[in-house]
Amino acid sequence: MKLYKNSNNEIYAYESDGSQDVYIPKDFIAITDAEAESMRPVPPEPTYKELRAAAYPSLAEQADMAYWDRQNGTTTLDDAITAVKTKYPKGT
Repeated sequence: MKLYKNSNNEIYAYESDGSQDVYIPKDFIAITDAEAESMRPVPPEPTYKELRAAAYPSLAEQADMAYWDRQNGTTTLDDAITAVKTKYPKGT
């Protein structure tokens, strides 16, 4: 597979089995895999809200914890939520 970039730094890949001609536009420049990798955008770091959302127990698990906390006089749901909030503090 050959990689190319255009004047807008958009990356294109062309693969040919040799059975037909492939037209490459004039403004395309051949680049290496490493060059293409360096041009790919770096995804942003997740926000604390996204990290918390992924770390919290599911709503079904939270409902189950709340039920058993009421039955047993325990605080497992509160403890689980506090652990997530401590691990991913607001505003980081």
